[in-house]
Amino acid sequence: MKSLQVSAIERIDLTDLAGKLPAWTKAVLANSPYNDDLLAKARASASPSVIPREVGAGSPIEHVIYIIRENRTYDQVLGDLPKGNGDPRLTIFGAQVTPNGHALATQFVTFDNFYADGEVSVDGHSWSNSAYATDFNEKWWPPTYGGHSKSKPAPAYVPVAGHIWDLTRRKGLTYRSYGEYAARVSEGGTMDAAEGVDGLIGHVAKDYIGFEARDRDNLAVFLREFEGFEANFDASDPALKLPNFVVMSMGEDHTRGTRAGAFTPVAMVADNDWALGQLIDRVSHSKYWATTAIFVVEDDAQDGADHVDARRTVALAISPYIRRGSLDSTLYSTSSMVRSIELLPGLPPMSQYDAAATPLYAAFSDKPDLTPYTALPPQVDLFARNLATAWGAAASARMDFDDEDKAPMGQLNEVIWRSVKGADSPMPAPVHRFRALVDVGVTASQP
Repeated sequence: MKSLQVSAIERIDLTDLAGKLPAWTKAVLANSPYNDDLLAKARASASPSVIPREVGAGSPIEHVIYIIRENRTYDQVLGDLPKGNGDPRLTIFGAQVTPNGHALATQFVTFDNFYADGEVSVDGHSWSNSAYATDFNEKWWPPTYGGHSKSKPAPAYVPVAGHIWDLTRRKGLTYRSYGEYAARVSEGGTMDAAEGVDGLIGHVAKDYIGFEARDRDNLAVFLREFEGFEANFDASDPALKLPNFVVMSMGEDHTRGTRAGAFTPVAMVADNDWALGQLIDRVSHSKYWATTAIFVVEDDAQDGADHVDARRTVALAISPYIRRGSLDSTLYSTSSMVRSIELLPGLPPMSQYDAAATPLYAAFSDKPDLTPYTALPPQVDLFARNLATAWGAAASARMDFDDEDKAPMGQLNEVIWRSVKGADSPMPAPVHRFRALVDVGVTASQP
């Protein structure tokens, strides 16, 4: 936990504090990216975009598919892209392993300045679904993650505004979860109330297993249901059609390290990529394509190798309204994606963070291009398994892979790195940009 949890102490001269406080308060308010006007109207767009500025305005996008993956940095996957700010030396799941991720980033839009708001899955999924992790969450996960506590979530774990599906329900729109928070919900109505996911009861794909299954098998569940949605494209009953909001967990890129007998990290990440490619292929060749936007994010970057920062991560946006082949280097975070998802169907922000975030305006135009996407076949063996002699096999055997992020991230990162780069290749230390600036005496106010 040393590499993740640090602190600083600043000494403030209290002499004449009363005289300085008003000016300091004014400076803080001026520097804050948030103001109350943003609750009703997002920041202005520099160019025409299908993402509206005003909450409730709506858009031609009637269906949003939101895919949440696990734990990769930008350089780990897209560092070898010819365009954008990548470092191919840090790429471990490049174009051969993730051909669809590379094609989607190239054909639609490349985000090379996108950062995860969460540090691990516990707060990362909360940020991904609520644009906020509560004070309880942020204080609860470090001791539990570090193995020092076995306590369970309390009601204070739940953001007061709920989750995106709660906003969708309040607006009277349809929604469905494929794996995301689904393990915490039973179609029969039993759940842990402290998780705050009662709104998902009756809206979960029961056969979508989630983290414990391969993404190819989980995707088959969605594709079966999608056949029914398309068959009912012209139905008058919204319940028979593709939901307005779909949230999906697609977490095989987490991997199981080099645990003997498990699929190799390359095989698991490649299967994740193949499932993603197939989903987008199917949707983009369907009747729903003209009114759909697909967003893909990693819940967190797991403190992995990246030459910019250990929280820079992979994000994708796919829609007929994307500015095709563009490079968008706007500073974005998870909250930016959440804000964009909210604005399309006319939902309000859930916290000051998504309210203040810059929507993905620059990536979206106001003119559609209905060219569909064709998935690229795997280029590696999706069924390769780890040998007992693999580097880190013994350490991986001791790791807990029953749920996201129970494994020690630093150790798992190194196991994955050496499984690809070679047993004798030491993993580069994670970059923490802010801490590096502090260490060399640069103040936070300097660029």
